[in-house]
Amino acid sequence: MNNNKDNSNSNFKGLLPLIVFLVLFMGTGIITGDFSSMPLLVAFIFASGFALLLDKKGGKTSFGEKVAIFTRAGGEETIILMVVIFILAGAFYSVADAMGAVNSIVNLGLTVLPVNMILPGIFIIGCILSFSMGTSMGTITALAPIGVGIANQADISMALVLATVVGSAMFGDNLSFISDTTIAATRTQNVELRDKFKSNILIVLPAVIITLIILAMIPVDVVSLESVDYSLINILPYVAIIVSALIGLNVMAVLGIGIGVGSIIGLINNSFDGVGLLGVLQRGMGWMEDLSMIAIVVAGLVGLMKYYGGIDYLLEKVTAKVKGKKGGQFGIAALVGLITAATTNNTISILTAGPLAKDISEEYDIDPRKTASLLDIFSAAVQGLIPYGGQLLLAAGLGHISPVEIVPYSIYSILMLIIGSISIIIGFPRYKRARK
Repeated sequence: MNNNKDNSNSNFKGLLPLIVFLVLFMGTGIITGDFSSMPLLVAFIFASGFALLLDKKGGKTSFGEKVAIFTRAGGEETIILMVVIFILAGAFYSVADAMGAVNSIVNLGLTVLPVNMILPGIFIIGCILSFSMGTSMGTITALAPIGVGIANQADISMALVLATVVGSAMFGDNLSFISDTTIAATRTQNVELRDKFKSNILIVLPAVIITLIILAMIPVDVVSLESVDYSLINILPYVAIIVSALIGLNVMAVLGIGIGVGSIIGLINNSFDGVGLLGVLQRGMGWMEDLSMIAIVVAGLVGLMKYYGGIDYLLEKVTAKVKGKKGGQFGIAALVGLITAATTNNTISILTAGPLAKDISEEYDIDPRKTASLLDIFSAAVQGLIPYGGQLLLAAGLGHISPVEIVPYSIYSILMLIIGSISIIIGFPRYKRARK
């Protein structure tokens, strides 16, 4: 395929830091037999140090300038917002745990839901929340603490429960009318939101159904149902979180309200005093410090990779291999998936790959509704699988496990990739007419 994009900055060298990270992380895991033996932050620090030794093609950049590029990217607005969300989410979970909200909501769920429907119930609730809220991070913030409590109360893998939460969050991230990824995908392809939704839901619905069947088949043993007590008053922090999110408040405001409601109830029922509350808040914030640093360092590393031409190299090489209608669709899927893995941000990956995806779809007569769906599906699926992405970092931080442990249980995200690929192969869905 020919395109008019200027790839003068394209350089494979820009991808070397990511390769160094993967070699360090995967190599250590293979050698030790434990993929949690190489801490993510340490691996990214080494990769960032290596990146600072490189330079842009055809130019000489001082070490100080490269450090400035790294720090600007690490301190970018969306990254700092993500860090603040991490910290507030940790504080909320800590307060909810200390004042009894976690035990109450978990015990209520164990009382209402049949044992074999606990996991499907979590997934369905998460899908409804994420579709209504349009944000995967907000869904994980609201639902992951409940999932953590259920995993502790029942004989269920913490990684499996959190993977179920993340999968349900990516459902709405991919399909919600108010999701930033949906808006980015439709705008770059000039299609209507409703048309993209109709195309998208037909592709991912089999993945949803299969996920629910698999989750329902997983055996779950509740540790104790004799002493399942709960207080409706104590679940008010979760009610406040969910209601404020559904009415469209900013996620920081949502978390602030949840922390405030939990703190007031905790003080009233003597779960802690004023000084104790400060310690509870600090404890929760401390849980998220490591993950916050990972987010900042990864963003800085991506900034250097972009500067060196690594992202342009991906764009150039993937589009150069595109041939035929099906090849074009797989090219679009691979392009947005690789950029998501490199940038850890599926919205940015859609905006980056979108213009080239539009060129590909026009050249090979791919319906723009299918192109918009592929951009959103494959970026969301990859976002739900990368252990250094915000979604898995947040969920893992709340569950006090490594994000790497969540990946093998990410049933829905894996099925999105599989079903999305099948839809390309069989040419589904079929469109009556193209919308340009």
